[in-house]
Amino acid sequence: MPLGERGGWERSESRYCGVETDFSDDVPSLLSFNISTGGFDYVLAPLMNPSYRPSLVEGKGSETQVLPVSGSDLVLAPSQWSSHVVGKISSWIDLDSEDEVLRMDSETTLKQEIAWATHLSLQACLLPTPKGTSCANYARCVNQILQGLTTLQLWLRVPLVKSDGVSTNATSKDLTDSWELWNSFRLLCEHDSKLSVALDVMSTLPSETSLGRWMGESVRAAIISTDSFLTNARGYPCLSKRHQKLVAGFFDHAAQVVVSGKPVHNLPKASDSNTEGTQRHPLRSYLDYVAYLFQKMEPLPEQERIELGYRDFLQAPLQPLMDNLEAQTYETFERDSTKYIQYQRAVAKALVDRVPDEKASELTTVLMVVGAGRGPLVRASLQAAEETNRKLKVYAVEKNPNAVVTLHNLVKLEGWEGIVTIISCDMRFWNASEKADILVSELLGSFGDNELSPECLDGAQRFLKPDGISIPSSYTSFIQPVTATKLYNDVKAHKDLAHFETPYVVKLHSVAKLAPSQSVFTFTHPNFSTKANNQRYKKLHFNLPSDGGSALVHGFAGYFDSVLYKDVHLGIEPTTATPNMFSWFPIFFPLRKPVEVHPDSPLEVHFWRCCGSSKVWYEWSVSSPTPTPMHNTNGRSYWVGL
Repeated sequence: MPLGERGGWERSESRYCGVETDFSDDVPSLLSFNISTGGFDYVLAPLMNPSYRPSLVEGKGSETQVLPVSGSDLVLAPSQWSSHVVGKISSWIDLDSEDEVLRMDSETTLKQEIAWATHLSLQACLLPTPKGTSCANYARCVNQILQGLTTLQLWLRVPLVKSDGVSTNATSKDLTDSWELWNSFRLLCEHDSKLSVALDVMSTLPSETSLGRWMGESVRAAIISTDSFLTNARGYPCLSKRHQKLVAGFFDHAAQVVVSGKPVHNLPKASDSNTEGTQRHPLRSYLDYVAYLFQKMEPLPEQERIELGYRDFLQAPLQPLMDNLEAQTYETFERDSTKYIQYQRAVAKALVDRVPDEKASELTTVLMVVGAGRGPLVRASLQAAEETNRKLKVYAVEKNPNAVVTLHNLVKLEGWEGIVTIISCDMRFWNASEKADILVSELLGSFGDNELSPECLDGAQRFLKPDGISIPSSYTSFIQPVTATKLYNDVKAHKDLAHFETPYVVKLHSVAKLAPSQSVFTFTHPNFSTKANNQRYKKLHFNLPSDGGSALVHGFAGYFDSVLYKDVHLGIEPTTATPNMFSWFPIFFPLRKPVEVHPDSPLEVHFWRCCGSSKVWYEWSVSSPTPTPMHNTNGRSYWVGL
């Protein structure tokens, strides 16, 4: 039974809860007890008798031996195997043991069990935790297996531990940061997308910063031992506030909870059996508590539900200068009322500054909307004029002939003929008959300048009065390093260089933000400097928090913040983002080879904005702690056409 129904969570993988079981050669009874009686959605069950060792049966008529699996594939329907069983690979295997017999037995058993799981059409198998810090042979065998898998997913079991580094009784063999173990294993397996992680959640949790790293990793399950539960006032199991927050994070990232262990809470006698009088599952109270946490999740806001399909979905940025936008694209942007409220506020302030109250009835302000689209900025500007009782003359400049048709109809419909003049022309080449007091545009991209706002406004400012106002008056881009396993794997799946050298617009979700964002490029308008140049270069240093441990940087999340006019701003940089605005998702700059960064060695990043005669492009690279190749040299993979 799924954990419950919550607004926006109906299709989330996290609504399923599993239970870890011992080996059983009666799988139908195992399922009946844990699923029908217990209410769990699936079992995490061993596939092979734990006493089995290949070396003990060799030479004793081994060709007639039958593998001691949990039962014939026929004992369950294929759909039951697939939906209700996650295979648990024998926990005794140790592929990096010094003991050659054990090592060979381990390799043979691992391959036999995976082959059996594939035969059963299981969706996933749980790999045991590597026995030591060195796991090269284990990873080699798993990588061999991964090459032949099509649908089966492998979950590597890893304890969720990160010591603070001051423990005195830790031996060299103790695991101080389990992320390091996971990272070395997945690097040895070449970031295979069929390899994920299942975290063993302990009673003691690492720091918030350390936990945050895992939100950018491919965590499929959180295995919570009954020992990790506390006891509430009524004697029932519950989790600490920090554990609750962690579980909520896993739910939000589509990871499933698996309950493990024996019951450790002595529940009131009345709860031992259910209403039908049958024996209640001993772990039912733990499942009920997990379900309670799931049902406590805040329903997703309407806009968030609309955008669910865009989470971690890579999109190429728009090319609004080269391409004409389609009606559907205009409609999406026009629905963003927050953005146009901010523009209306900015225009209203500019009008009041431009024309004092005593001259409001005699002075007419000339306002030009450059890149008018289908007219939302024209409407916002006229509403600002009405609100401030200022007289306005509007020029709506638009290069897309299809949008111009809509503009003409809008002007006729609203009766704006005497106020609004429509100009069907590229703003860079239009010769205006008079100069403007205010120049309004919405040419910003996710990275601020990535849709060529600087080039367009530089070309248009020739028809702005020397003391004229540009809305926006400035904008700044920002970047921050992120762990983003899913995004990296999606780029890697294209198997070419070009996709690693393309920035993508993406609604970031399964990412770990590793350090606060920093500003990159700033542009100010109007810019009457005779040496105006839109090329830029910036070197940035990022330091990871000291208590978080190391992390893998897959690329950089990019944002912008803009000053429309004076104190009216608009932006998506996380710390100052305009609430309830959805016109822009962040941008993602991938790295061809992810970079491992330690808290004691800063990440040094370089970003360039390059301009040619017909295009603008970005180049980027990391120089420390390990250098990466230069990305997108000469705009060979990605550029924005002028």
